[in-house]
Amino acid sequence: MIATIITIGDEILIGQIVDTNSAWMARELNRVGVSVLEIMSISDDEDHIVSAFAKAEQQSDIVLVTGGLGPTKDDVTKTALCTYFQDELVLDEATLQHVKDLFAKYVKDKLLPANETQAMLPSKATILKNEYGTAPGMLLVNNDTTFVSMPGVPFEMKALMINHVIPYIVEKGELPYIYHRTILTAGQGESTIAHRIEQWENLLPSHVSLAYLPSLGSVRLRLSCKGMDKEQVTRDVDAQVDQLYGLLADIIVGESNDETLSQQISALFKSQEKTLAVAESCTGGQIAQQLTQHPGASQFFKGASVTYATQSKVDLLDVDQALIDKYSVVSEEVAIAMAIGARKKFKADVAVSTTGNAGPDKGDSDVAVGTVCIGIATGDQQYALKFMMGNHRERVIQKTVNKSMELLQKELLKKAVI
Repeated sequence: MIATIITIGDEILIGQIVDTNSAWMARELNRVGVSVLEIMSISDDEDHIVSAFAKAEQQSDIVLVTGGLGPTKDDVTKTALCTYFQDELVLDEATLQHVKDLFAKYVKDKLLPANETQAMLPSKATILKNEYGTAPGMLLVNNDTTFVSMPGVPFEMKALMINHVIPYIVEKGELPYIYHRTILTAGQGESTIAHRIEQWENLLPSHVSLAYLPSLGSVRLRLSCKGMDKEQVTRDVDAQVDQLYGLLADIIVGESNDETLSQQISALFKSQEKTLAVAESCTGGQIAQQLTQHPGASQFFKGASVTYATQSKVDLLDVDQALIDKYSVVSEEVAIAMAIGARKKFKADVAVSTTGNAGPDKGDSDVAVGTVCIGIATGDQQYALKFMMGNHRERVIQKTVNKSMELLQKELLKKAVI
């Protein structure tokens, strides 16, 4: 089954918001064996929307549309659907009652006529109830292509996908099994890895594909296969992954299909019943943010101190001023002291710290821009490592976050730190 995803909204095209809906929908479709052929972002213009519908129908079995379903005049998706399907808007009493119930329960403002227009829907559509908002989903079929229109609010769209759209797709027909395994590596760049595995890659079976997914400080290698025989597909990919482990054992730090590294670290802390504290300087709280964005973080995350200024390291983490004067605020010695201080302050089993010069100015230290020290403190040991992360501020910060996560994972897995 082939799908096209269309996101509607001028706010996407001018960069006012980032389209995260498409990526999420593509992952969910992939889980059930649907291949996404194209993702389009288009303006709030009826003619443009109708043209996009026509193109999508020619190439797809299912077209998923998000956005343009609000109560204001610039939301034109419903009228575009009526134009394309030669339909008209009619009042759907069930949707109207749902809108009234939501306003009565959650909204202090008076229900306006514009809000009631949410219940004016194409007469040919199958209505998909939106439990969390006033704009329902709509399903229409034309020439064997199914169109599903959903609101652009992410949590509303996700609920409609999970409760209605995915079950509909699964019931619609036999789907192939798609299997991925994603290997996480750290410490070497994409070109170096490609050189190391060139011979293996050249001998990959034609139905098994390899994708390089580089990011700052790490590269993910994703092997994929699709077929109707689930067991065969799984065996083929697993056999290649086994060979890959033999070739890259020194730089492989784990696997991640849909999980991020921060999710894997969270799971390790929970399974080992250990707790974590964080002391951040140059990363400005981004390590804490990545770890606490996942549900259940309170089970292991004790707290964080963003000690950005030099004096705050002394006042909040009990870093000795003499240590700073002797070695510089960006030093392995200070990183260790920060980790020890955070571990004591929050009574945690493990602590990680960052101190560095992200640039563009040198700040409180004379070390070169891009110099970063990351500290780890546990009940058994304390250590720090120094890195050169480049000369671009955002790059330095993100690489430091990623390297900190890598060191935490290695500590929890009891691997030798590179």
